Amino acid sequence: MRIVVGEGSCGIATGAKKTAAEFEKQIKEKNLDVKVGIAGCVGTCYLEPIVDVYDDNGEMTRYVKVQPDKVSAIVDSHLVNHKVCEEYAISDEDKQFIEKQQRVVLRNCGIINPEDIEEYIAADGYKAIEKVLTSMKPEEVIEEIKISGLRGRGGAGFPTWFKWNACKQSPGNEKYLVCNADEGDPGAFMDRSVLEGDPHSVLEGMIIGGYAMGAHEGIIYCRAEYPLAIKRLEIAMAQAREKGFLGKNIFGSGFDFDIRIKAGAGAFVCGEETALIASLEGERGMPRLKPPFPAAKGYWQKPTDINNVETLANVPWIIYNGGAAFGAMGTEQSKGTKVFALAGKIKKGGLAEVPMGLTLRDVIFGIGGGIKNDRQFKAVQMGGPSGGCIPADLIDTPVTYEDINKTGAIVGSGGMIVMDEDTCMVDMARYFLNFTRDESCGKCNYCRIGTKRMLEILERITKGQGQDGDIEKLEELAMKIKDGSLCGLGQTAPNPVLTTLKYFRNEYEDHIYNHKCTAHSCKELISYNITDKCKGCTLCSKKCPVGAISGEVKGQHVIDQTKCIKCGKCLETCKFGAIDKE
Repeated sequence: MRIVVGEGSCGIATGAKKTAAEFEKQIKEKNLDVKVGIAGCVGTCYLEPIVDVYDDNGEMTRYVKVQPDKVSAIVDSHLVNHKVCEEYAISDEDKQFIEKQQRVVLRNCGIINPEDIEEYIAADGYKAIEKVLTSMKPEEVIEEIKISGLRGRGGAGFPTWFKWNACKQSPGNEKYLVCNADEGDPGAFMDRSVLEGDPHSVLEGMIIGGYAMGAHEGIIYCRAEYPLAIKRLEIAMAQAREKGFLGKNIFGSGFDFDIRIKAGAGAFVCGEETALIASLEGERGMPRLKPPFPAAKGYWQKPTDINNVETLANVPWIIYNGGAAFGAMGTEQSKGTKVFALAGKIKKGGLAEVPMGLTLRDVIFGIGGGIKNDRQFKAVQMGGPSGGCIPADLIDTPVTYEDINKTGAIVGSGGMIVMDEDTCMVDMARYFLNFTRDESCGKCNYCRIGTKRMLEILERITKGQGQDGDIEKLEELAMKIKDGSLCGLGQTAPNPVLTTLKYFRNEYEDHIYNHKCTAHSCKELISYNITDKCKGCTLCSKKCPVGAISGEVKGQHVIDQTKCIKCGKCLETCKFGAIDKE
């Protein structure tokens, strides 16, 4: 019997290490022959800390939200008396979160110990690179990736085989393969979870890619805010070198390939490949004009291929199982699976990997369980700051590159931020534009100044100071920024504004002309009033932090609107439903 504790960042943040320590303590006290191991995040982040108990026959029982005070009951019931502790076991409903998925990238996450190469090998790890180096030519590897239909999972959806082939055909013996792990979209955590839960899959994908294009050095550009991912990558690389999977003469084939890590400073613009290359070279992360493309002149002006984490993690599975097997999933143009990070106003937040072609409804309601507190679904932001808002009436849109693009959003790296009826779409656009304004490298005038001017207009509108013509100014600025920016950050920065204007124009108009936020979200446009339901209990006046509420005991109270700071304490406090939020 053995125990596996989910120690991804989400698990650790909710107390997984304390839970594991308590299991070890009680197992020692009771002199039980049970080992305690670790795994990455299995994807059900909303149930952390997660503990899996494997019986001697290999059967697994999953326990969820296991804080240290629950350990004793699980130990006594399951480990001592061999009976499942039903009270803390995962429910049938929550099992559906994983069971409805089709996992390729996440195949090992939450299952194997990411710090033990033997567990990866036992899960058919490094068999793909062995197959490649002992029986395939570089051209055959690229052809297999072409058959699979794998497209870049970092945002643009560019065919992976084409980038590999372009780099292969570029003249020169010195070539580089770069793994872009600079995941920066708000609400996105797919790459982090893969690096923390199954780092060897990314390393193996890089070795295969290096062989296919004739590169002998790989670089993982990982944001420094991912210390656990970097730690586990370093452990995995050391173990792979010890086994002979990295370094000189891999599998006796004569092929040399090694990998190093570069920690990035967390600049969103460095997710753009030319800005990433500049950062690798020690320069400020700023995009360069293309062409030449990195496949011809990239890192130190040498041919360079750049793929993101999820793209590379697919590669070993594709080579081992065949490109046709991957291509059989998804749709004709958007093949395979895609990992999505479900965040925002959703019941079951976490990672979901599904075949391309499922609808937004399938993902948000079928897997994610719907909206928190059963509120009304309003929209989903896809593609992060580079994407756009998709409204509720388009919830049956298939999740493919082509169909999502038609809405004005993009699949992007896979972030899905779900919004309910209490979300103000103007404020949501302001939030994302504020992010891109802050992250602009400043190289392009339109991006540097244009996003600032758009943000100023949005801030005025959310404060009830909007003016006639503001909507037209936003649209004009948006198109000029898209046309006049050098890289993808500026070209896509206006997307959240354009899509919210497209689908929620009435909210902009309400803010500007009626000085009203229909979602009751923008503070400056909210007012709290006490109705005749007031019993004069004085509780609201006692809780008001600025003394804006007055009235006699058992008498009608009133709010001085000139003092009110719109904090909502009165609404939270009132037990008689006497506060109206308008």
